[in-house]
Amino acid sequence: MSKTITFIGAGNMARSLVSGLTKEEMQYNIRLSDPNSEQLQGIQKHWPTVETFTDNIEAIKGADVVILAVKPQIMELVCEPLQTIIQSENPLIISIAAGITIGNISTWLDDENASIVRCMPNTPSLVQSGMTGLFANSAVSSEQSNLAESILRAVGSTLWLSTEESLNAVTAVSGSGPAYYFLVMEAMQNAAQELGLSAEDARLLVLQTAFGAAKLALESSDDAGVLRQRVTSKGGTTEAALNKLIGGGLPALFEEAMVAATIRSKELSQL
Repeated sequence: MSKTITFIGAGNMARSLVSGLTKEEMQYNIRLSDPNSEQLQGIQKHWPTVETFTDNIEAIKGADVVILAVKPQIMELVCEPLQTIIQSENPLIISIAAGITIGNISTWLDDENASIVRCMPNTPSLVQSGMTGLFANSAVSSEQSNLAESILRAVGSTLWLSTEESLNAVTAVSGSGPAYYFLVMEAMQNAAQELGLSAEDARLLVLQTAFGAAKLALESSDDAGVLRQRVTSKGGTTEAALNKLIGGGLPALFEEAMVAATIRSKELSQL
């Protein structure tokens, strides 16, 4: 039977999930609720089969899954009016809001028995190449777990976590991770231009190299360290560059940066 999925919020991540789900072989009944009528018009223009609502409660009626895709700072205001409908319909709740714990959501919905999956997708989900970490509370059934995974796999790969706390590390690695790579790309492009290449040539060389390196790593059974050693000839150009990066403390700096991101994620979940 076709499942009905209701999105609360029409931001970028919700739109990327809608885009991925409408391309799936398995057909879903997709609804989307948002107070912004212009957002809803854009949704209907791109995906005519998606039902749109301005009333969250009406959008949830009969839904198998409710995806909370609103900003963390308004999650409480969004959840509290949904208490009665969630308790009566008992859908699977999927939250993609950073820093909002399952405990927070249960409290705001006034439902200790709510089936909740908390997940952390990243921005490459916008091009169906995302990485999402997921954690489910004990009320989530195996069927609901499979459904949650199917939904998030529509925009990339998924990884189930054994503890909710692990989502803080996921945030530091894959949630914030794209920005680290963008910074490296930016630095390489700037350096390439200083070496005399045009901006257009520098961009193409850097982006295709990043794509190729990632694809090579994904398709190899060897870890990144082995792959790095394999392309580093003794006394060659790559070794000269890597000696500068390692000597400058880059590996330790990455560790410090990711620890800082993890700490901040923990702080946000306690606000």
